[in-house]
Amino acid sequence: MYQEYFNEDHRIFRESVRKFVEKEIKPHVDEWEEKEEFPLELYKKTADAGLLGLEYPEEYGGIPCDKFMVVAFIEEFIRHSGASGLYCGLYSHTIAMPPVRGLGTEEMKKNVLAPVLRGEKVASLGITEPNAGSDVASLRTRAVRDGDSYIVNGAKTFITSGCRANFVTTAVRTGGPGPKGVSLLLIDTSTPGFTVSKKIHKMGWHSSDTGELSFVDCRVPAANLIGKEGEGFKGIMINFQNERLSLSVQAHATAQLALEESIKYAKAREAFGTTLTGFQVIRHKLVDMATKVEIAKEYNYRVAARMEAGMDVMREVSMGKNFSCEVCDKVVYDAVQIHGGYGYAREYVVERLYRDSRILSIGGGTTEIMKEIISRTI
Repeated sequence: MYQEYFNEDHRIFRESVRKFVEKEIKPHVDEWEEKEEFPLELYKKTADAGLLGLEYPEEYGGIPCDKFMVVAFIEEFIRHSGASGLYCGLYSHTIAMPPVRGLGTEEMKKNVLAPVLRGEKVASLGITEPNAGSDVASLRTRAVRDGDSYIVNGAKTFITSGCRANFVTTAVRTGGPGPKGVSLLLIDTSTPGFTVSKKIHKMGWHSSDTGELSFVDCRVPAANLIGKEGEGFKGIMINFQNERLSLSVQAHATAQLALEESIKYAKAREAFGTTLTGFQVIRHKLVDMATKVEIAKEYNYRVAARMEAGMDVMREVSMGKNFSCEVCDKVVYDAVQIHGGYGYAREYVVERLYRDSRILSIGGGTTEIMKEIISRTI
């Protein structure tokens, strides 16, 4: 069944990802988690290794590839680093740059997309607001046209890479209420009036910086409009299905690692004269974990295949995200339980997996939003 989706090229690619992660990332993850940031140099190292621009056009420094190269990359990155938060921080451009790739001008692609893919600049996506999270159509950050500029006022929160970004793909209101009044502006963070209000300290994803942003009379060139006025909602939706597939894969990859760590621990840990695998209750718990992980993986692979074939997967990817996140939450919970007190200690990776898992059913559209999307299709 594995060979249905992955070929020899994917296998070779997995090996290169593993080597990169084990050399450049794994030895430093604990330190970066404690500091709640990773060095900017990692962007350039990742780009130089040919791992930053997957699915982007070659003329801007990207690497065209199929959907399963991306799936393989996410799986190997998480399996060998144990840090999905680091992945999301390092790859915040994968949610920030698709509107630029799809709707931006040639100048914008050369001056912004290309340096981001070279690892020289950092990009983030600014949509969520203090009073408008999942309800994108109700955002309040306003951009008023003034000659050759827009004057932007408002605030964004829970912005991945918000504290270090050079560019923020920002959802703003240029028209009336509702989705038709939303546009996208590319805002350079050196613009006067832009500030990082605060760095948000989170339960998990520690090495991924998350910021709250403020815009006070920011004068942004009209040339920074991505697409046309009123196309913001269209631009936002361009990448939602890819983002949700990514989160689904992160969920099953996190669960897979938690399962592997639990099997390893259960085989080594002795209690009452036998290893933990000597107890039926532990063996059966591991079986349940493995079953859930395998089903989640296979379903996500199928969704990826349908996406690769150009099919509409709005319902399927929403189902996959919800199912995979539920699986992940259960598997990491059981992994900590199997580890006992050690599972609560930071020196064991399952502790981080447990904390990091919780955000997956919130980011990219909450479980509840996914259910609303699914309900419209059945």
